[in-house]
Amino acid sequence: MSTKDFVEKDYYKVLGVPKDATDAEVKKAYRKLAREYHPDANKGDAKAEDRFKEISEANDVLGDPKKRKEYDEARALFGNGGFRAGPGGAGGNFNFDLGDLFGGAPGGGQTAGAGGFGGGGIGDVFGGLFNRGGGGTRVQPRRGQDIESEVTLSFTEAVDGATVPLRMSSQAPCKACSGTGDKNGTPRVCPTCVGTGQVSRGTGGGFSLTDPCVDCKGRGLIAQDPCDVCKGSGRAKSARTMQVRIPAGVSDGQRIRLRGKGSPGERGGPAGDLYVVVHVDAHPVFGRKGDNLTVTVPVTFPEAALGGEVKVPTLGGPPVTLKLPAGTPNGRTMRARGKGAVRKDGTRGDLLVTVEVSVPTDLGADAQDALEAYRKATAGEDPRAELFQAAKGA
Repeated sequence: MSTKDFVEKDYYKVLGVPKDATDAEVKKAYRKLAREYHPDANKGDAKAEDRFKEISEANDVLGDPKKRKEYDEARALFGNGGFRAGPGGAGGNFNFDLGDLFGGAPGGGQTAGAGGFGGGGIGDVFGGLFNRGGGGTRVQPRRGQDIESEVTLSFTEAVDGATVPLRMSSQAPCKACSGTGDKNGTPRVCPTCVGTGQVSRGTGGGFSLTDPCVDCKGRGLIAQDPCDVCKGSGRAKSARTMQVRIPAGVSDGQRIRLRGKGSPGERGGPAGDLYVVVHVDAHPVFGRKGDNLTVTVPVTFPEAALGGEVKVPTLGGPPVTLKLPAGTPNGRTMRARGKGAVRKDGTRGDLLVTVEVSVPTDLGADAQDALEAYRKATAGEDPRAELFQAAKGA
């Protein structure tokens, strides 16, 4: 917004007070209008938000005695857009484009007569009055904070997905002051950042960095009478329970982002995000490798040596039967397709079945005789012969 726009705006009309209104009347009118049009009380209403900005802008000028004095003098000097000659002038109004004056054209500056601006130059006066070269007051929406939480799932819940209740503590608009930070619900626009919540600082070489405003702590507003509950921040701790859907196939330690489920925003700003870190309990039977589940199945020596069919358990479903080839070695892994964890595309991984030959610790007489007979039948075989041969050649 240009300085011309500021001069032509009637802030008294914006607040609905006469030009001779006292400071108390100005403050009272501002508080009443601010409560009525505050964004937190008119969520999603763009017209109410624009009206609130206009009200805040008017209060920023009329609520400051020095700015109000300079504003009144500027209005008296320029009237309704035309230059009013001082005493002894040609009379009437001398009309010209205010943009020429405020644009600072060389040699085009006018000195004040009876208006009383002195020799400092009109540009200096308006620069001090409206701050930042005439930029308009704009209270910016503020995004809510992100929240991080944790949840522990059973092995089966992680594989199949689950909806779990999640209790969270976060910052939300203070109920005592309706999120304004002010007891009366009428904070003023921060004069340092002009409601943006940010300030720029030069770093040399033509570069600048933007930092949160230290005076308003990034809010863009400053409480005139700080709320006892939130101490003027406009935010208070709030606890809530939310039903969160954890997708199927999550793994231990995975971090899930839920957009818009974090802390509520301010002045119509969007909510932050919720990040959920998932912990998965171990399963007594099954393990996991990516999208595949794993299981170790004990088999007898005759099953491994002669082959056969073995039943294998699956997670949450009926068992499957795998055909064991004759001569299956200990530690061999076979695959049961489609019996693993759910993938992102809805398909399932596989179940990896590792065979473990079971060695009995207590043999009956018949079994012991049978094994003795087997040992005699295979007495000429040495399974370690290749091992020693390889060791000698290394």
